[in-house]
Amino acid sequence: MKKHFPFLSSAIMALAVWGVLITYNTGATQTKAQKIETLLGQYHEYGLFNGSALVAENGKVIFKKGFGLANMEWEIPNTPDTKFRLGSITKQFTAMLIMQLVEKGKLKLDGKITDYLPDYPKSTGDQVTLHHLLTHTSGIPGYTEFPNFFRDVSRDPYAPAAFVKTFADSALLFAPGAKFTYSNSGYFLLGVIIEKVTGKPYEQVLAENILVPLGMKSTGYDHFNTIIKKRATGYQKSAAGYDNAPYLDMSIPYAAGSLYSTVEDLYLWDQALYTNKLLSEPSKTILFKPYISAFGSSYAYGWAVGKAPIGRTQDSVMVIEHGGGINGFNTLISRLPNEKHLIVLFSNAGGAPLGAMSQSLRGILFDKPYDLPKKSLAEAVFATIMEKGIAPALAQYRELREKHADTYQLNEGEMNACGYQLLQMKKVKEAIALFKLNVEAFPQSFNVYDSLGEAYMVNGDNELAIENYEKSVELNPRNVSGSEALQKLKAKTK
Repeated sequence: MKKHFPFLSSAIMALAVWGVLITYNTGATQTKAQKIETLLGQYHEYGLFNGSALVAENGKVIFKKGFGLANMEWEIPNTPDTKFRLGSITKQFTAMLIMQLVEKGKLKLDGKITDYLPDYPKSTGDQVTLHHLLTHTSGIPGYTEFPNFFRDVSRDPYAPAAFVKTFADSALLFAPGAKFTYSNSGYFLLGVIIEKVTGKPYEQVLAENILVPLGMKSTGYDHFNTIIKKRATGYQKSAAGYDNAPYLDMSIPYAAGSLYSTVEDLYLWDQALYTNKLLSEPSKTILFKPYISAFGSSYAYGWAVGKAPIGRTQDSVMVIEHGGGINGFNTLISRLPNEKHLIVLFSNAGGAPLGAMSQSLRGILFDKPYDLPKKSLAEAVFATIMEKGIAPALAQYRELREKHADTYQLNEGEMNACGYQLLQMKKVKEAIALFKLNVEAFPQSFNVYDSLGEAYMVNGDNELAIENYEKSVELNPRNVSGSEALQKLKAKTK
C-alpha cells in the first residue's frame, strides 16, 4: 500500500541529510544574506521549497523571506509573518510547560502516569514516568503508527481524555527506559497531564506561561474552525504539481503537534531560551540534557541534541534542533547555541529537504563550502513517461544517472510517489517499471519492495507480489500492512 510518513514524527526526516548535492563556494563578493537568498531561491526554483525562512547570526536576524505561495488558489505569497502548522516542533513547548510545572512543585519527572491520571491502566501507567514520556522511552506505541490511522481516525474530533482511551490499553513495546521509539502518544499524555494538574486547557496554559510573556502574538493552537489571519494552506507535491493536503482534525495532534507559528515568532522563542525568563538555569540544563541516542544524535526533552555537519566539510557544530511534519507542512528549527546562530525553515508543500538546506545554511554561516540543490530525476522521468512513454523515459533515466549526476538527484520517496501517481492513473506497467528502478537503486529499503509488491498485485501477478512483499517484511518485520497483504495473497494462491 502507499506509504505515509507519520505526520508528527517527521523530526526524523527533518534531521536527516538528503543525499549529496552540488558543491558551491562563492567568493567574498556576496554577503551571507545574498548567499542565503541564492541558495533558497534555487531550492524554490527546482520545486523543492515553498515556504518561509529565517536565519540569525550571533543572535541577530540577517535573513528572513517567504518563497512561493501561502495560498496557491488565490496566489497569496508566503512572507516572514505567514503562519504555518508546526507539527512536532510543538513538543518543545510541551516539554517547557512540563519543566515549569516541575519547578513549581506540581509535577515530578520521576512521577508515574497514574500519579496524575489515576484512571489510566495501571499495568502501564504504574511503570511509565514523565521522564520516559519526554524522551520517547516509554514503550507506549505511537498512535500515528496504528494501522489505518489516517483513513479511519485522523479526521474525527476528540476531547483529549477520550482520545487517550484509543491507545491507553496498548501493550508496551519494551520496558520503559530500555530504548528510544518516537511516540506521539507520550506527548499527547503530557498535554493531558498538564491540563489535569492546572485545571486549564492546554492552549490556555501555553498562552499564559509562554506565548504572552514572550510576545509571541502569531503563535497558537491551530483550530480548523477559527479564523486565523495569514494562515498558510497546506499542500502535498506530486510529479504533476500540487494538491490540497488531506484534512486533519487538529484535536488529534494536540500537545504533540497542533501549534502554528511564524519564523519570526520562533526567533523570539529562540532568544528567550538564552535567558531565564521562562525557566531557571538548572531546569534548562535538565531540559537540554541529551538522554538517549536518536536520529544520529541524542534526544533531550522535546529536542534533539548533537553535532551536525557544516556545509560540505568534515567540520561539525553543536546543534539543538527539532523538525515537524503534519499534513501539508514540514518544519525545522535548528539552534546553534555556542554561536547563537538560528535557522528556521517552514514549508507548506510538505516533503521539503530541510535537513540538506540547513546543512548548506550552516556552511554559509561559517564561511565554508556548501551544496546547492539538484533537480528531481524522478519528476523528469515522470514527465517523459507522460509525454513520450515508458521506453524513452527509461533511456532518459539511465542517461541522467550516468552522465548528469551533478545536476539530477534520485530520491527514493519522490520515485515512490511518482510510481503511485501512475498507479492511480491506471498506468500499472509504467508504475511497475518505476518501482523496479527504485528497488535497483535502494535495495535495502523495505518500502520499495512493498510498493513493487502492491503494483504487481494490482496487475494480477500474485507470485511476483508475494516475492516482493516477503522481501519487504524480511527487511522490516514491523511492516504491518505488508504482512497483512502477504497473508491475503498467500491465502488466494492456496
